Amino acid sequence: MAGQRPGAQRKTPKKGPQVGTGGHGRKALEGRGPTPKAEDRVYHKAHKAKVLAERSAAKRAPQRSRRDKPTNETVAGRNSVVEALRAGIPAKTLYVATRIEMDDRVKEALKLSAEQGIALLEASRQELDRLTDGAVHQGLALVIPPYEYSDAVETLDSLADQWAKGYIPQAPLVVALDGITDPRNLGAIIRSVSAFAGHAVIVPERRSAGVTATAWKTSAGAAVRVPVAKASNLNQTLKHAQKRGFFVLGLDGDGDVSLPELALASEPVVLVVGSEGKGLSRLVRENCDQIVSIPIDSAMESLNASMAVGISLYEVSRRRSTSAS
Repeated sequence: MAGQRPGAQRKTPKKGPQVGTGGHGRKALEGRGPTPKAEDRVYHKAHKAKVLAERSAAKRAPQRSRRDKPTNETVAGRNSVVEALRAGIPAKTLYVATRIEMDDRVKEALKLSAEQGIALLEASRQELDRLTDGAVHQGLALVIPPYEYSDAVETLDSLADQWAKGYIPQAPLVVALDGITDPRNLGAIIRSVSAFAGHAVIVPERRSAGVTATAWKTSAGAAVRVPVAKASNLNQTLKHAQKRGFFVLGLDGDGDVSLPELALASEPVVLVVGSEGKGLSRLVRENCDQIVSIPIDSAMESLNASMAVGISLYEVSRRRSTSAS
C-alpha cells in the first residue's frame, strides 16, 4: 500500500476485552464504608462542639475529685493548737515558725507534740501564711489528717452480729444524726454516746457535720473511742437497721411515747435526732418505729440536739441497768 512501511501491518480495532488496567479503575471507584458521623468529621461544626465539650468536662473532672477527696485540716494559733493537743486530736505535723518567740503555750505545744509522736517541722512565716490560708497563726500550725469514717451499714451489721453471738454485754446502742450541721453538737453527742456506753454514731454523707478539729475538741477525746460511720442514704440505712433487728426511735417534741415510758430501752436501738430548728425530716420520721419525746417545761420550746441525746441516753442506760439487776 502506498505510504506504508515495508513489513508493517495495519492494526484494526478488536471487539471484546482488551488489555488494560487490570481492574484498578473499578477499585478506585469502590465505596469507602459508611459516612462518618458529623461529630467525627474534623471540618464539621459538630466536631468542634464535641471537642469543646470534652475539654470542658476534662476541666471539671479534677475539680470534682478535689472536692470529694478528704483534705487535711489545719488548726492555727497558739491557744487553738495547745487545746487541740490537750484533747488528743490525732495530728500528724506541728509547724513552728523560724525563730519563734517562746512562751508557755509554745513550750507546751512542743512538749505535747513530742509526747504524742507528732512530727515537728520548722517553717517560714510566709509558708505558715500559705498553709493556714492567711489565718492568725502566731507561729504555730497543727495539721490534722482527714477522719477515717466507717461504713454505716457495715457498722450496724457488725454490731448486730456481735450481739447475736454474745460478744457484747448490752444490746447495740447507736445514735444517728439527721440535719445536724454544727460540729460542736456532733462532738458533744459523741461524748454522750461514750459516757453512756453507746456503740457508734451515724452521720449522713451530705448536709451534716463531720469530725473536724472542733468536733474532736468538743468530744474531749471521746472520738477516739466511739466510731463515727457515714451513711450514703440515711433513710435506707435506717431501713437496713430495722431488718437487722434494731428499733429506730426518733426524738421529737411531738412524740408517740414519753421518754420515761420507753419500753424498748433494752432492745437494740438506733436513736435518731434532728436539728434544733427543723427537727426530724419527714422521711426519717416515717421510717421510725416510735417517736419519743422528752417532757420539758412548756415555757421551753425545744432542747439543744446534743442535750436531748444526752438525756435520752441517760434514760436508756438507767433502764438497762435496772433490767440487768
